[in-house]
Amino acid sequence: MKERIMTTIEQLRTTVIEELVEGKIYVSTAAIKLNLSTRQVKRLKRSFKEKGYEALIHGSRGRPGVKKININLENNIVKIINEKYHDFGPTLIFEKLQEFHEINLSDETIRAIMIRNQIWQSHKRKRSQYFSWRERRSSYGELQQFDGSYHDWFEGRNPSLPEVCLLASIDDATGKITYAKFDHNESMTTVFRFWWEYIESNGIPSEIYLDKFSTYKINHKMAEDNSELPTQFKRAMKELGTTLISANTPQAKGRIERLFETLQDRLIKEMRLLNIDNIETANVFLEDKFVPWFNRRFAVTPKSTLDCHRSLDSSTTSKLKSIFAKHYVRGINNDFTIQYKTKWYQLKQIQPLTVYKTDKVLIEERLDNSIEIKYKDHYLNFFELPDKSLKVMLSPIVLTEHKSNWIPPADHPWRQFSYA
Repeated sequence: MKERIMTTIEQLRTTVIEELVEGKIYVSTAAIKLNLSTRQVKRLKRSFKEKGYEALIHGSRGRPGVKKININLENNIVKIINEKYHDFGPTLIFEKLQEFHEINLSDETIRAIMIRNQIWQSHKRKRSQYFSWRERRSSYGELQQFDGSYHDWFEGRNPSLPEVCLLASIDDATGKITYAKFDHNESMTTVFRFWWEYIESNGIPSEIYLDKFSTYKINHKMAEDNSELPTQFKRAMKELGTTLISANTPQAKGRIERLFETLQDRLIKEMRLLNIDNIETANVFLEDKFVPWFNRRFAVTPKSTLDCHRSLDSSTTSKLKSIFAKHYVRGINNDFTIQYKTKWYQLKQIQPLTVYKTDKVLIEERLDNSIEIKYKDHYLNFFELPDKSLKVMLSPIVLTEHKSNWIPPADHPWRQFSYA
């Protein structure tokens, strides 16, 4: 039986379950750390005692989903809708497919097919502008509110920096600034670097509350790399087992909004007194002076004394370069070259596993601007080409772990060919 390898989330979950089994923490604490219910944690604990680490690996891994729709059936449904029911709603199409075409799927499945194939557009319900007070979370590290604020933080003292972005996260339970950093903009690279440094300093939070309308849909003139930030950031946090919560209004994440109002008053004045006019000096001041002072002055005592940040294990630490990288899928050309942006990369003939033409590989553009090419959890051997590749640079039809030692016999058709 093929050995099943734990994902990053399962490896992080293992540490918490081990502490629970050894009696170091309570079930309620483990539930908060894992962002699960106490009932789920008890079930995990019982399975762990019976089956060991195998119990923490999802049993459905590698199996096709039982509710997955056959692609031929879906294409047939789309064809029928386009030909006969192009202006019907999902519920009516559901009835007609059952009545005349003997297709017995639920109305929500039909709706999903129509949305997926751009036949139907979902309609969001309008909500009245009513805001109610929300109680703080009970434990430190349980929820972080995160945002970025563009402002003239240096009050014109540096003409080359009319506006910079302050990225900050605040703990919901205590009101502490857990991390803050100035940068030129709120790009994907900047956000990735922020959370990498946060995790190395504090650990992995259970949940992050962020603003989908500003932080991840920026229209500011200083914003860069914005278009792919939501998917890339969501993918990175999912690998770390952190849940993202998107706020529909600024009022929903009022703690971070009020923080920036405070900082745009107090922090600006403090930096003016010290004549700080550049990002590097401002970040040193934030870390060494202002944030410790702010937390002593404004932090509150949480209901629980627990710290719900999950500690980094050695395996996850080694993966941070990959997790906080931009991920893109590319295809292998017939000459075993790969194009990414304006550059071409040639795969070497010797690879850690078998690679075929037209296979899909994962390009990792890391924060140090280096490139890695990954295929089935293995990093491939390659080199950058100075110019666009020529046709068929490699003779083999497949790349393997060693060169082929097969020699065609004397009567092979290859040896019988003659130009004469």
